Amino acid sequence: MTHELLLAFALAPAGAAPAAQDPQHAMPPGVTHEEHLRQLQKDADPKTRGAAAMGFDQETTAHHFRLTPDGGAIEVRVKSPSDQAGRAKIRAHLRAIALAFAAGDFEKPLATHGELPPGAPAMRERRAAIEYSYEEISRGGRVRIATTDEAAREAIHEFLRYQIREHRTGDPQTIRR
Repeated sequence: MTHELLLAFALAPAGAAPAAQDPQHAMPPGVTHEEHLRQLQKDADPKTRGAAAMGFDQETTAHHFRLTPDGGAIEVRVKSPSDQAGRAKIRAHLRAIALAFAAGDFEKPLATHGELPPGAPAMRERRAAIEYSYEEISRGGRVRIATTDEAAREAIHEFLRYQIREHRTGDPQTIRR
């Protein structure tokens, strides 16, 4: 370690993150090291479980969840337009998801999140009132979820809001017209 680097490290404010540290993994103020490690593990678990359940890399793809007046949509895209293998895996996964959800099977979200997402039990119960359709989009795929049943629509929105929070997509949690 050079003297300049050692001096810079010694003079840095207590608790300051090294400049090269990923800000997403920086320890928040007021959190113990053990709490921070638990949070990092909690954040890593869905990525690991998700990769196994979905069949594609969570780091090279982007999830989006849209709330609409009649239900919503699940979209997954590859980040790189040249990632043809990732795009194919996304499309296969979303085709399977549309069929599984229509049958009331929510095992993949359970496997990804380690818990059954809110809204899924009601979506399973009201599956006859919900229509799931798959479509390809330029970098991946989309599952549209639609219903005219108010209770089913509320369950869909609850499910999608959970996904927005868990995947940290930043998508609006309000209905888009």
